[in-house]
Amino acid sequence: MNSKRSTLELFSTCPRSDRFVLGQEYLREVDGVARWSEEIGCKGILIYSDNSMLDPWIVSERILQSTTILCPLVAVQPVYMHPYAAAKIVATFGHLYGRTVYLNMIVGGFTNDLVGLNDTIPHDKRYTRLIEYTCVILELLRSPKPVTFEGQFYKVDKIKMVPAPDPGLLPGVFVSGSSEAGLLAARMIGAVGVQYPKPAQECVAEPPVVRIWVYQPCLANTELFADL
Repeated sequence: MNSKRSTLELFSTCPRSDRFVLGQEYLREVDGVARWSEEIGCKGILIYSDNSMLDPWIVSERILQSTTILCPLVAVQPVYMHPYAAAKIVATFGHLYGRTVYLNMIVGGFTNDLVGLNDTIPHDKRYTRLIEYTCVILELLRSPKPVTFEGQFYKVDKIKMVPAPDPGLLPGVFVSGSSEAGLLAARMIGAVGVQYPKPAQECVAEPPVVRIWVYQPCLANTELFADL
């Protein structure tokens, strides 16, 4: 009789920077939580991102410097930077620290944040953009050849990532969003869909699901999402 084993990976959450007035106080808290998370066996730690918080990439580097194996799970919002810039940071962290960075792809949940940045794209279309954005990042990190892509929102032409990323450090990807568009985006990217928990009585009847992130090239699939 064959038995199947599943692996449970734990991720903690980084303290929110908007709850601290003094920078040094916040750094001490980040260091403490990161080290505690590593000591109890967490795989990674989520760093939040919105208009009211410190830059999650800079906070992530602090975590990399304060720990030895803990992996940052960085909230990535497409409106904040070009996908090449995000891929470059991931490649740089891998080169400097030899560690995987996980990406929590978000479309922005606060209306005032989106209005302030003039991001007027409708909700479901933001997931169309998220698919393109994530796929460009992943293709830049995995392809040994220059990448060319043209979609609804992004276009790159024969661009190559330097330094060449370590194939063993390809980022794991999560997509935050419980809507139909968010879950579809996660499936198309090959990512783990992050959902709000349901009441226990609704979960009992559902079959157990094991979610494993496996990257599949998806640049050719973005047109399937074009009508959202």
